[in-house]
Order: sequence, then structure tokens, then C-alpha cells
Amino acid sequence: MRKPLSTHDRIVLFPGSGHPGYSLPDGPSPPRGSLFTRQDAVTPAVTGPDILGGVTLAGKANFPVVGMIGGGQLARMAHQAGVPLGIRFKLLADTPQDSAAQVVSDVVLGDYRDLETLRRFAAGCDVVTFDHEHVPTEHLRALQADGVAVRPGPDALVNAQDKGVMRAKLDSIGVPCPRHRLVADPADVTAFAHEGAGYPVVLKTVRGGYDGKGVWVVDDEQEAAAPFLAGVPVLAEEKVDFVRELAANVVRSPSGQAVAYPVVESLQENGVCAEVTAPAPDLDPELAGEAQALALRIAGELDITGHLAVELFQTRDGRILVNELAMRPHNSGHWTQDGAVTSQFENHLRAVLDLPLGDPRPRAKWTVMVNVLGGDYPDMYHAFLHCMARDPGLRIHMYGKDVKPGRKVGHVNVFGDDLDDVRERARHAAAYLRGTITE
Repeated sequence: MRKPLSTHDRIVLFPGSGHPGYSLPDGPSPPRGSLFTRQDAVTPAVTGPDILGGVTLAGKANFPVVGMIGGGQLARMAHQAGVPLGIRFKLLADTPQDSAAQVVSDVVLGDYRDLETLRRFAAGCDVVTFDHEHVPTEHLRALQADGVAVRPGPDALVNAQDKGVMRAKLDSIGVPCPRHRLVADPADVTAFAHEGAGYPVVLKTVRGGYDGKGVWVVDDEQEAAAPFLAGVPVLAEEKVDFVRELAANVVRSPSGQAVAYPVVESLQENGVCAEVTAPAPDLDPELAGEAQALALRIAGELDITGHLAVELFQTRDGRILVNELAMRPHNSGHWTQDGAVTSQFENHLRAVLDLPLGDPRPRAKWTVMVNVLGGDYPDMYHAFLHCMARDPGLRIHMYGKDVKPGRKVGHVNVFGDDLDDVRERARHAAAYLRGTITE
């Protein structure tokens, strides 16, 4: 006999092949719970070979091969999540020293910007996915035309590749965003500023930016000249007066099944994510539910397969505005490795293979993730040993990358019932690993 649905078992299936569409039930959102598809509560779960649909099962022992384009730490951690599932990995990396290339056995070295390299790489893969958004859109369409399962697909991914395309699409489906428009030159930036509250204005190159790169906050027309030197279109946005930054992480499969993790608070330093707290402290449950529902709606409207991170501003007047989209595992979801029943990495793999998605609910009341950034202390291994001995409850994840100032080289997860304690322990470990403290 099936157990009744609890307040955490909210049906969030989107209409899709083989799955009827369900809407959220009436009633208040659980204050800290996650939106979780309980497929078995409404229809028998699809299992065995039927769940794979068109997957060819090229892998040994009838387990599929996931082709990952990009050899960074996201690919490394996705590979780690795939090992217990029996999923085989094939990696397209730039160099043997790439973070994921150090741990994946089947590595192809090549340029992701070259179509023939991509075609050779995709041969023998059951599905192709990414640890970055920089593969040319036209190449992904060519792979798709060749019959390759590309997930997320190019029509969805272009919204993470091109900020101008993203803003136009979000406008068309009624998603709240900062005031924005494409601008032609510095004089046009000044005109944009005068259309609103004036300077300062945020300028972004529409392609290629990440971790604060390709983003400028300018105070006058003279400063506005710098972004145009890149030779790509420039997007102007109002500078939002926000209380804090939030992120809503969701995962969606091709059949329309979707799950949402608790909304988190993220702290940025110089445009780089420094710290994430899950769930976001003191966030009104209604606003948290609104953020989750918004992220799920975006995933459905854009037909996204895999993980979607929706970066948000929480404004002083109680609204949420969409800042950025990322269609891959995301820094704001690293806490899920140790703090959730199913990590963002495992659920991304499940989604691109159209397997039933895992439970996104948190394991503890609080989880804090702090990034380990490279400093002036290259001997990080001895610092690593110290942190492990000092606090056995730490979960430290290192990426195998050379230490360079400001570079993400790892992160620390700590979970527990006392937020102040959890936060202090995570911050202390990350600071010690970086070398900013010595005790």
C-alpha cells in the first residue's frame, strides 16, 4: 500500500512524453522542504530499458556512456557522482592536467570549438552534456542533426550562452528581470541610464563572461567605453538595489519530471561566488516557493534537460529578479554533495539519461559551502591535513588544480543544526587552506 503524500511530496511533473502534467496542490509551501517529484505516488515509475528511450547503451554491461564536454571541476565532480550509478564517462578536455582529466579514464584531448573534433568525440556516447556553456551553438545543432542526444539542447542552452537572447526570452514569458536593453556605444549607455535612475549602470558582454568576467559597473560614459573593446554586443542593465543574492537550483528530465532544491543565499566577492548557505536564512516561505516555482517554470518553458541554476536578486521591496541562468551543475549547488539526499551532479546525470530523479531534500537543518580560493600559499596539502585533524566533520573537496591567487581550487561543506557553528567551521577551514589564517 502506497504511503500518503507528506507536505514535502509535492507533485511538480511537467507535461511530457509518457508523463501527465500535474500542478502544485493547494496549501502552504513547506518552510524548508524541497519540491520533489513523487512519481510512484501518482503513476507507476518507469524503470529498466524503457526509461532510456533512444539511448543506445553503448557502454559495457548495458550501462550508458555520458560524454562530458569540458574538463573542469564540474566534470570531475559529475564523474564522481556517476561512479556508484555504473555510468561510464567519456571526457573532452583541453589538456591532461584538466581537473576532470586527472580522474576520468576515457579522455579525448581536443578543441570544443572544432565541429569535427566534437563529432569524433560524440561517437560511442549515448548522450552528450557539458561542464561549461561555451560550445558554439551551431556546432550543437549540427550534432543534434547527426542524431546525437545533446542535453541540454542547443535551443535551450543558447539562453545561457547569450545574455541578450536570454533577456529577450525571459521577457517573452513574463519572468521578472532588471531593466535592460542592448546598447550600441557609450553614448547609448548614457541614454539608457537617463531612461531610468541614471548611473551607475551594469554592462555585460552578451557572450563569454563568467565569475565576474565580462561584467562592468560603470559610473559615467567614459567608463562605459571599456566593454565595447571586446567587439561583441553589450547588454546594459540597471544596477539593482538588492538585499542579497539567492539561487534556485532545479533539475528537469526530457520526460518532464522535475525537482527543486531549497533556495540558497550566495555571497559574492569580486564577482566570484565565495559562500552559499542552504537554505537561505530568514527567507519568507512564500518568497522561497515563488523562487522555486519560477525556476521550474523557466526550465519547462525553455525545455531544459539537466540542472538549471537561476541566480536571483532579492530586492529591498520584497521582489525577486532573475540575474543569470546556468544550464549545468553550479557553484550554488555544491552544498548538495554532502547536504542533500541526492546531489546536483547525480541528478544532472539522471536527467540527461532520463532516469528517475533523486530526492533533493536536505540531510541537515543547515549546510554551508565556502569556496577555497588560491592564495599565496601553494603547499595546500599540509593545510589540508591540518584541517582534517582539527575538524573531522569537514567535507573538503579539492579539484586537483594548480594554486593561483583568486582561482577556485576547492570547496568546503559543513552541515549541522547550528548555523553560526556550521558557518564558522566552513569559513575557518577555507581560510586556513588559502593561507589567510595560520591557526
